[in-house]
Amino acid sequence: MSGFEAENHGVSISVAADNKTLADFEVLKKPKSNKFAFACALLASLASILLGYDIGVMSGAILYIKDDLKIRDVQVEILVGILNLYCLIGAYVAGRTSDWIGRRYTIVVAAAIFFVGALLMGFAMNYTFLMVGRFVTGIGVGFALLIAPVYTAEVSPASARGFLNSFPEVFINAGLLLGYVSNYAFSKLRADLGWRVMLGAGTILSVFLAIGVLAMPESPRWLIMQGRLGEAKTVLNKLQTPKKKLVVDSVTSKLLPESQKIAQMTLSKSKSKPTAKVCGEN
Repeated sequence: MSGFEAENHGVSISVAADNKTLADFEVLKKPKSNKFAFACALLASLASILLGYDIGVMSGAILYIKDDLKIRDVQVEILVGILNLYCLIGAYVAGRTSDWIGRRYTIVVAAAIFFVGALLMGFAMNYTFLMVGRFVTGIGVGFALLIAPVYTAEVSPASARGFLNSFPEVFINAGLLLGYVSNYAFSKLRADLGWRVMLGAGTILSVFLAIGVLAMPESPRWLIMQGRLGEAKTVLNKLQTPKKKLVVDSVTSKLLPESQKIAQMTLSKSKSKPTAKVCGEN
């Protein structure tokens, strides 16, 4: 092998030269995007639109609510600001729910809760009734706010995970815009009817979200944690690009120990005495 040495400020650098040309080096190409993963992330991110819509529509509807129900400024402040507290409760419950029934069905639960809350607010006859609807809606928003980025991250290929994880934030802003459009569209109605339609229109978004879930697969990570490796492999093969299919064995080798730990924690909490039996052993 031939080579040469060059002096650079007193430092001797040895460079090996070979007969390779530029054509001998493989040029790294950007991996092709997976349309199925893109569609799944898009549908899951629709859950975040519920938060944006609820915030946006309430900013306009509260003007008509105050005049119609004759509520005080303090009550207005509580009605508008209490959503954040309710979202915390919903997000906390959603984390445990998604580990129990799966990410996919947790999105359905979020849509169903938001649907009920929007109906309650739309038919509210007094401030108390309206606060009950606000509570239910806040729980649904908390569910959606937690599960959307979790599901998106778990179905996204590594090459596009950062891009697809930005979808929930984008859809929050899209929800804000829809809320403002709803305020403008129904502002011409009677004062006692307009704000009810504004709030009740959120049921349409939740219905679209629930229907979209039917086209989405379950998270492969959750399937592996449940030991459903065959289903996880099928989903993974759909989510990866044709030239770079993930081998499910390599994924399970990383996730199965974690699933065993979760199973052990669940088992230890369900029994008063600790157990030495490891989940998965015969």
